[in-house]
Amino acid sequence: MIVVKFKFYLASFLSMLFLGSAYSQTAPEAGRDWDLGVWVAAATGEEHLNSFSEAQIVSAGVFAGKILTSELGSGWRRGRFEYGVAFIPVFRQLRPQSIYGIGFEPMILRWNSSLRASGVAPYIELGGGAVRTNTNFPTGDTSNFNFMVRGGGGIQILRNRSRSLEIGCRWWHISNANLGVRNPEFNGIQISVGYHWFK
Repeated sequence: MIVVKFKFYLASFLSMLFLGSAYSQTAPEAGRDWDLGVWVAAATGEEHLNSFSEAQIVSAGVFAGKILTSELGSGWRRGRFEYGVAFIPVFRQLRPQSIYGIGFEPMILRWNSSLRASGVAPYIELGGGAVRTNTNFPTGDTSNFNFMVRGGGGIQILRNRSRSLEIGCRWWHISNANLGVRNPEFNGIQISVGYHWFK
């Protein structure tokens, strides 16, 4: 039931982004193929109970991406494909336990839409990596090494040709892939705010 509701809300969110941006298009900015950024995020979700208020995690990191293609597609589908990586030096679970960790995402696949409306451009992305914590996460007969998978999208508010503010929303899944005796999962929604520099 929770997954169905989330898919509905995510689809509605992305539809609003695309429809709201559809009335203006701009050409790609040549020569700005590197994307460097910093971000902070907060997530809420469930681990053992069927409640999205059970567990909260804050994280922060740095992002590096490379635009791989020129503009592809037509109409509202037009955009550029980007590959990125992220280093996560701050991973902190606030509840139900206090847990610290560090993570790395070696694969972030992002589609940057070419649509613009008042300097706002949407994107969608998929990412994956791993996190190492100071104790088993979630606590119990689990593991202190877990895999992370996320998917979602957001908007970039373009400040000028070389900088943007980013607001994202994504589904976040963390589990140990049976490295521990038990494999409970964190499933939740993550909201992030970031700042990017294009080189």
